[in-house]
Amino acid sequence: MIALAKISANGQITVPAEVRGKLGVSSGQKVIFYTNDRGEIVMANPASEALIIAQKAFSGAAEKMNLGAEQDADNLILSLRKD
Repeated sequence: MIALAKISANGQITVPAEVRGKLGVSSGQKVIFYTNDRGEIVMANPASEALIIAQKAFSGAAEKMNLGAEQDADNLILSLRKD
């Protein structure tokens, strides 16, 4: 997909409908711009990006805590609540 947007004199852009649809955003919602690892500027839905960042942050955490099954996590929560 390629979409073109014009920047107004005030620095504003209208995000094309196809892009808004792919991002899952609508009127009044916010988007974020950031530079990715390849130096490209990316526009994203902040809620989706927050989820991706959280997933990356917690990647491997269960293995490090020896939580191999859902019941292991439940048992850990119960033991922490007792403390």
